Amino acid sequence: MLVAATLALLPAASFAQSDPRVLPPKGSQKKLPEAPAKLPKVGNDRTKGLDFLFGALKAAPDEASARHVEARIWATWLQTPSDTAALLMSRAKAAMDAQKTDVALKLLDSLIRLKPDYIEAWNRRATLYYLKNDYERSIQDIQQVLSREPRHFGALAGLGMIMQDLGDDKRALDAFRKALAINPYLEKVPDLVKSLTEKVEGRDI
Repeated sequence: MLVAATLALLPAASFAQSDPRVLPPKGSQKKLPEAPAKLPKVGNDRTKGLDFLFGALKAAPDEASARHVEARIWATWLQTPSDTAALLMSRAKAAMDAQKTDVALKLLDSLIRLKPDYIEAWNRRATLYYLKNDYERSIQDIQQVLSREPRHFGALAGLGMIMQDLGDDKRALDAFRKALAINPYLEKVPDLVKSLTEKVEGRDI
């Protein structure tokens, strides 16, 4: 199976994070995360800014604080590298919201060709492939995301969801656990970890 071959290429760190809001259950109309308005700047050095934010996310004392930090991380990830990239991303989002999947895919294809290091283009395309049940291509795009940002909890959570759909509960559990280690306040993921732990490792006696 090609999916198995693709999984073999993924580094261990790949099975780390996925946000159910990024890869929503099929049939749901949840919107993808967008950069919130009027966020404090994290500085010109994007890497140092993200390092600081991820440290703050892990140390957040409560959910409200964590949500604020998480929003800043998404805002940083969603920053586009050029005006053309911003336009393509905006049109792709509009197409996704209108459920015009094929149009959105073509726009994201163009964006990735233009800016292959723009992580969120890969992440959005992975989402579309997931919703089309094209798990092989979704995994390949998740790999591209994680090779550039191993802490991307959205991509890692999505990977866990794919593993669940494929019946690989062990890898799904591994992905969700790593996601939770990066972002302890991910929605629904603690419950998924609990149920999968019981299923994979059995109940404590």
